[in-house]
Amino acid sequence: MEKLSLSFYKRKNVLQVARELLGKVIVTKWDNVVTSARIVETEAYAGITDKASHAYGSRRTNRNEIMYAHGGVAYVYLCYGIHHLFNVVTNAEEIPHAILIRAGEPVEGVETMLKRTAKKKWDHTLTRGPGNLSKALGIYTHHSGLSLNDGEHLLIMDDGFRYKRSEIAASPRIGVDYAGKDALLPYRFYIKGNPYVSGKPK
Repeated sequence: MEKLSLSFYKRKNVLQVARELLGKVIVTKWDNVVTSARIVETEAYAGITDKASHAYGSRRTNRNEIMYAHGGVAYVYLCYGIHHLFNVVTNAEEIPHAILIRAGEPVEGVETMLKRTAKKKWDHTLTRGPGNLSKALGIYTHHSGLSLNDGEHLLIMDDGFRYKRSEIAASPRIGVDYAGKDALLPYRFYIKGNPYVSGKPK
């Protein structure tokens, strides 16, 4: 497996990057324990013009400041005070594009994932949905800002696997009704029929 290059993340088209992240493998290594999952669902957020984005209208806070970094770093935030959601920052510095990783298919370290999620047996809920995925991989808000290219703890890798174009679908994003017309944009990408993909939007 090879690490994705920074140039992969720094591209201008956040939708293209979100689609091409499908099939790539998130690898975490905490305390020498490795877990990994293949990405099967993503959501793109197009920065200051996207009403669903944390950076809409050039909003800057302590929480979202990392979105304004150059592409190729992690943005992890807390949702509902419970779920730690892992996002990939893309594009150039000061352009706050990001991609939420919504679901993955376990590749390595399932026993560790079960312990982290307090599950007794492996089923599709283990890494279905962004909160479950982050928990299974051991990703938390204090990992926000980590490089996805330089280091060994949190990486996105390419093992040469590719989904067929016919296997990839697009839909509106989930849970962004507050974004008005932007909630209808087809910015969610997922693998058709994959059991780890989270709930379909209404």
